[in-house]
Amino acid sequence: MSALSYCHSKCITHRDIKLENVLLDENKDVKLIDFGFSTCIPNDKKIKIFCGTPSYMAPEIVKKTEYAGPPADIWASAVLLYALLNGCFPYRGATDAELYRKICRGTYAMPN
Repeated sequence: MSALSYCHSKCITHRDIKLENVLLDENKDVKLIDFGFSTCIPNDKKIKIFCGTPSYMAPEIVKKTEYAGPPADIWASAVLLYALLNGCFPYRGATDAELYRKICRGTYAMPN
């Protein structure tokens, strides 16, 4: 989260926060990688670009509405934390359309 906070303080939105883009170095320091979808725009400026990894997408991205980048990164970080703690994603679907409907509904269950 400190890496993401630093990026946001420099007006950089990552836009592809996911487990595969978080690494540990030899000192066990967390490294955030793959800035291929990132933008460098003011944090309060809204964008309307559909990108990211489906299971981690925020509802506003799925709905293809304008969104501010940092909150979408925070949403993806929460999905990542959920997956780390539970071993599965909070929203799952047999198709992307089903997955997107569940993300937009925003309801999920905690595994037993």
